[in-house]
Amino acid sequence: MPFIRQLAAFALAALIPVADPASAASPFAPLVGSWSGDGTVLFEGGQSERLRCNARYTSAGNSRLDLNLRCASTSGAFHLTGRLTDRGGRVTGEWSEHSFGAEGTAFGRASGDSIVLRLSGSVAGAMSVSTSGSRQSVSVSTQGTALRNIRITLRRR
Repeated sequence: MPFIRQLAAFALAALIPVADPASAASPFAPLVGSWSGDGTVLFEGGQSERLRCNARYTSAGNSRLDLNLRCASTSGAFHLTGRLTDRGGRVTGEWSEHSFGAEGTAFGRASGDSIVLRLSGSVAGAMSVSTSGSRQSVSVSTQGTALRNIRITLRRR
């Protein structure tokens, strides 16, 4: 009888799919697509302005994300692009801001529906992106510049 139970257990185990780490959902998957929304930019000295933003995220495979974020306020605009790579929750990449000519690298973690990055290069700071359904929150903070913080809420288009 124990042999039959072992055989039955083996047969049952063969029918249960085993998760393949390579096919696990990418932390970038919830971001892919077009988004739009608004937010605020906070400057040194406490001044703030409303922003209107559009974002587009594309993926080349499960482990790479290209981002394109454009925002405008009454006093100007910025255009942030980047390419991120995920390796088991560890995210690395490059970024550039075209309006001001800033660029650098990014590194951080992806967990669940959020990505938290440290930015270095011609501007240092941090960026976080969290997604919940059709809503996305983006926060960017910088150090040593007149622009202190950007907070944006986007909705999937």
